[in-house]
Amino acid sequence: MSDLQSLFTDCLNETLIRVILSNPSSKDGVIKICARPMLKNKSLLFQIEEYTKTQVFHKNLTAGDAGSYLTGKLSSDTSSQTASFKNALVETQSFTANVLVSKKGTITIKKKMNASAKQPKISLSHNRKKKYILEEGIPVPFLIDLGVMTQNGNIVNAHYDKFRQINRFLEYIEDILPSLPTGRELRILDFGCGKSYLTFAIYYYLKVLKGYPVRITGLDLKEDVIRHCNELAVKYGYDKLEFLCGDIAYYDGCSQVDMVVTLHACDTATDYALAKAVGWGAKVILSVPCCQHELNKQMKNDLLSPVLHYGILKERMAALMTDGLRAQILEANGYRTQILEFIDMAHTPKNLLIRAVYNGHCADNKAQINELLAAFDVNPTLYRLLCKKDNTISE
Repeated sequence: MSDLQSLFTDCLNETLIRVILSNPSSKDGVIKICARPMLKNKSLLFQIEEYTKTQVFHKNLTAGDAGSYLTGKLSSDTSSQTASFKNALVETQSFTANVLVSKKGTITIKKKMNASAKQPKISLSHNRKKKYILEEGIPVPFLIDLGVMTQNGNIVNAHYDKFRQINRFLEYIEDILPSLPTGRELRILDFGCGKSYLTFAIYYYLKVLKGYPVRITGLDLKEDVIRHCNELAVKYGYDKLEFLCGDIAYYDGCSQVDMVVTLHACDTATDYALAKAVGWGAKVILSVPCCQHELNKQMKNDLLSPVLHYGILKERMAALMTDGLRAQILEANGYRTQILEFIDMAHTPKNLLIRAVYNGHCADNKAQINELLAAFDVNPTLYRLLCKKDNTISE
């Protein structure tokens, strides 16, 4: 006990990075506890976060109270002889310690001193700023022209949501970087690029920040928008970024593509983009669908007819089924597919992202897909585009 108290006496100061208590004795109630230092009204306090399965509770304690609290959570209960938590990780700027509590309540502390290299200064702000891929305070040309940033890199308050949303999309790309080829120029297409803030963001992140050799093409039907985007690409010196005017369904400007992005390509335009991506053998597909009207016009099901009678419910069910079928068809064509929540740039309910990474393992789901299509009497575009004449999913 004295060793544990000494540990928290040594670490509960401004050099603490974090304390994490894990491996609870009971899975009911609090399942994890985190502690970190913070300055509030110029006083050093320690914010305690108690995690349950569904909620997080916060409280701020002084060093003495925080030490007693954490020690108590790792000490054996006098009645049950069981500690509330069996593991703890303590990280400071000078050392790291692991605490293990045995079934009998024996406490073992393994402490390791950090290297003597100068440690970064830890922010003790009560409201710490999230570290974004595109950092605040560093001017980014396209964000300035969008009105998201000022000339000195500060975020305009009215556009903070857009700043977060662009960063969120880049985080999804960051996750899939290991899946992209190396040793050659990466080919990326953005179908339905519109004003292209995400296209510029992808180029800036991959080419400018990460140093990847990339060539990116944005495609859209609006000639004036494409003209303006090309002017901006020249202005920024983005020589490997181009914008073309054209239809997704008929684009044949390349034979191999590594990543396909489609943001809010309307209705079946998303299906044509996905089919193109599969045909090229794209390693990564990132798609935020929009305006899924096709199945809404086709859907029929006797069992669900009382529900489908209500237009708004039918519309939402059709949209969800469309994306679910798209994901399953991509799985059948060798992609590990996820449907993730993505906050829409226009703040609409259309906030689902289909992220598909090619792994070559075709899911054995053809029969289930066909049964679902038959049950609702639907024939979606992506299914038709990726099916053989014998009515099976392409291999």
